[in-house]
Amino acid sequence: MGEQSSTKFPQEILDKWNGLGLDLPALFSAGHLGNRMGLQILEAAPERVVGTLPVEGNTQPYGLLHGGASAVLAETLGSVGAMLHCGPHKIAVGVDLNCTHHRGIRSGLVTGVATPVHRGRSTATYEVVITDEQDRRICTARLTCLLRDADNASGTI
Repeated sequence: MGEQSSTKFPQEILDKWNGLGLDLPALFSAGHLGNRMGLQILEAAPERVVGTLPVEGNTQPYGLLHGGASAVLAETLGSVGAMLHCGPHKIAVGVDLNCTHHRGIRSGLVTGVATPVHRGRSTATYEVVITDEQDRRICTARLTCLLRDADNASGTI
């Protein structure tokens, strides 16, 4: 995901995850897919996750930002928020993603901001608003994650 050392975590998150031997920026990322796409997470807290994605390199054949790229940004930001909400003893697994694409964009950088709609014990739902550099809404997404115990998480639902 590019340079992760710039991700800002609130002190209470750092304290909560301290001593577990985990690399928070690596754990809360889109992994190899995010690296290939140039996705960067700028700030991360259960109440708000902010990230960016370049349009260049993430377009469809007409030269517009690919809807799937917006979906990757939205799912990444919402999942990070859900993981930070549920803490180090659970994992968040996306079970529903809905994206509405409002306008096309051909160049520049888009910014996504994920904020919680619901944060419970077994599910978390985040709304993600993706805007262009002129603060025009490009996409609105909603992600719901199932929160599973980490020791019982087998990768299947």
